[in-house]
Amino acid sequence: MRVKDVFVNGSGVRLPSTLNVADAIASGECEPKLVARTDVESVSVSPHESAAEMAVEAARVALARAGSAPDDVDLILHATTYHQGQDLWPVGSYIQRETVRNSCLALEIRQMSNGGLAAMDLAVSYLIARPGRDALLTSSDRFCLPGIDRWRTDPGTPYGDGASALVLSTRGGYAKLLSLAINADSDLEPLHRGDVPFGLAPFSHRIPVDFEEAKHTFSREFGLSYGINKANAGQALAVEQALSDADMKIGDADWIILPHFGRRRLDVNYLRPYDIDPERTTWSWSRTVGHLGAGDQFASFDHLVQTGKAKSGQRIVMYGVGAGYSWGCAVIEML
Repeated sequence: MRVKDVFVNGSGVRLPSTLNVADAIASGECEPKLVARTDVESVSVSPHESAAEMAVEAARVALARAGSAPDDVDLILHATTYHQGQDLWPVGSYIQRETVRNSCLALEIRQMSNGGLAAMDLAVSYLIARPGRDALLTSSDRFCLPGIDRWRTDPGTPYGDGASALVLSTRGGYAKLLSLAINADSDLEPLHRGDVPFGLAPFSHRIPVDFEEAKHTFSREFGLSYGINKANAGQALAVEQALSDADMKIGDADWIILPHFGRRRLDVNYLRPYDIDPERTTWSWSRTVGHLGAGDQFASFDHLVQTGKAKSGQRIVMYGVGAGYSWGCAVIEML
């Protein structure tokens, strides 16, 4: 959709500490073959902070930078993929209590790695219906054992711990959202489920989670090319729609934010198909952070802004993909 009068007015990131891949190999935490083709240098790791606590820190920074008072915030959406630190617990309400402490709606979005852009899509519609207000979007995950093995759960993409936040506003800001497109295809839902029966409790069948086994099961039933073609078509549709609504082509973008995947996966799915020069992406930074679940897009955007790389008049294109499957694409112009 073509977006009017919705702005980015603040962003924030919380990345607790860094673990070098070389150190992880030396300690026996991962084998060289697991990261050989990822070209990832390091990942962000949280020794103590839960995902929810990191989200609060990122949100506080974003709100402060936006100058958003509690009465300004009319919606809080928190995108997650994994455990937030407590069971049967509304993490959105925790973030609300620890930040604005107001009475607006605070919800959790569970759309895997496309959750950030999914939250943005919902927030835009909400803000257009209620002009003059702000929306706080947060994302946070802590990928740790016993449930997640950051090196082995999804081979080809080392996972990092961290949080990111974005404040969208109809009151103004330093960047303008020009367009946003979301596309979904539930035919690919089994790709991350496999054929195991439904369980009675978390991790009833696989601990740690093994995405690779689920993908092998899907490929045996439907064929490898079926899944690849579907995934490529889904992403292309979202990208084409967002670019068309912004009256531009991908070559017009000054910066392109891609998911924080390993290099081989980026090459196959994005860099080569869309003829993207890595220098126009945040790859040099994302390879030091790892995949932040639903938070890659907001975190990379914050990196461009805070380092001064994103300059007035430049356009930034965000790509997103998440199991389920869904894809997103957004175009933002710096003011």
